[in-house]
Amino acid sequence: MPEILEAFINGVLATSTIEWIAVVTGLMSVWFSMRENILVYPTGIVSVLIYVYLAFNYKLYADMGVNSYYFVMSVYGWYHWKNTGDDRPQIPVTVNNSREWIITAALLLSSFGILVFVLKNFTDSDVPVWDATTTCFAIAGMWLMARKKLENWIAWIIADIISVPLYFYKGLVLTSVQFFIFTVLAIAGFLAWRNSLRNEPNPD
Repeated sequence: MPEILEAFINGVLATSTIEWIAVVTGLMSVWFSMRENILVYPTGIVSVLIYVYLAFNYKLYADMGVNSYYFVMSVYGWYHWKNTGDDRPQIPVTVNNSREWIITAALLLSSFGILVFVLKNFTDSDVPVWDATTTCFAIAGMWLMARKKLENWIAWIIADIISVPLYFYKGLVLTSVQFFIFTVLAIAGFLAWRNSLRNEPNPD
């Protein structure tokens, strides 16, 4: 236990300024998402662009790819949340219908299969299955969040829990702590969005 604590302290002290910025803006983004605040997207965009750079340097190629995907989905989500077509400031929280569950499952399974194949055969990743697992849940979670679906939080909880030991193993200690905090915030976000959904029934 003392060795783990020492490794944690040394890792935090060695954290670069750019990683600190990515962590802080990432935490801000999750907080804003939990509050259904549109600032989730500009803060998130800053964080994901930094993580594209960090993931490349640490050979987390699936994470590099998914952060690029986050950027695209953040732009889409920013537009979609505000494109209400009525007097609402943004669209309400909804849940998946049958068709959207099929899309979510297909996105999850296909992205996992593709990522494992690519990471094993075309990269020098030493954690291909681990990396692909966190990434495929994050891919599904980001799509669901852009659509403002309650289920996005379930995908994020799974991805965050798996990411905690992954980033610690790769030496990004502060980012590992960030994902632990993300897990707590994702649970709180699920509860907050569920309350929002109950206060305004799904029109579908």
